[in-house]
Amino acid sequence: MKNIKIAPSVLAADFANLQRDIEMMNDSQAEWFHIDIMDGVFVPNISFGMPVLEAINKHRNANKVLDVHLMIVDPDRYIKTFKELGADILTVHYEACTHLHRTIQAIKAEGMQAGVALNPHTPVSVLEDIIQDLDLVLIMSVNPGFGGQSFIENTYDKVRRLKAMIDVKGAKTIIEIDGGVNDKNAKALVDAGAEALVAGNFVFKSADPKATIAQLKEITLK
Repeated sequence: MKNIKIAPSVLAADFANLQRDIEMMNDSQAEWFHIDIMDGVFVPNISFGMPVLEAINKHRNANKVLDVHLMIVDPDRYIKTFKELGADILTVHYEACTHLHRTIQAIKAEGMQAGVALNPHTPVSVLEDIIQDLDLVLIMSVNPGFGGQSFIENTYDKVRRLKAMIDVKGAKTIIEIDGGVNDKNAKALVDAGAEALVAGNFVFKSADPKATIAQLKEITLK
C-alpha cells in the first residue's frame, strides 16, 4: 500500500499565528509542508518572501519535508537560495522555464528533489522527454495564484494520462495535486494515480485542522 503524502498549503494558514499553525502541522499526520512562492508576475498575486520561508523552516519538524512550489518567472536565479532556506523539493512551472532540462539539473545539483508544475491548460505530453528526470510532477487542479478556487474536474483524466506515461517510461515520479483538494475528491485522485495531495483552505478553514489532516489521510488509505 502506498503512503499518500498530505501536504497542507501554508498559504492558507493564519499569518498572524503562523508559528501556531506550523506547530499544529508538526504534530499532525501531514508529511509535507507545501509552500507557494508567488512573484506577482507569473501569477497575479504575491505570497511569502524569503524571511517568512526561513522562519517556517526554523520551526518545522525536521522529519517533515519542505515542499516549495515556485510560481515565479526565471526561477533559475533563486535555486541556490531556496536550497539555503531549507527546501527539500523545489518545483518550477513548465510554463516559466525556457530551458527546463537545465533548470531540473541545476535543482538536483543543489541536492534537492526536482519537480515540474503544469497549469490546467498545459497537457502532460510536454513532459514525455523529461519525465525520467523528474522526482515529482505537480498538477494544478485550479488556476494558480489564489486559494479557494473550485476543483477542475478534468484533473482526473490528466492524472491518469500522466500515470500511464510514468509507467511506460519506467519512471519513479510522484504525482502531486494542488487546488481544491478535499474529502470529496481525495480518494478519486489517489485512485487515478496521485501520491501527494496539497490541501489549503480545506485544512486551515476547518474547525479542527489537525483532525481534518487525519481525515484526509484516512480517506486515502481506504
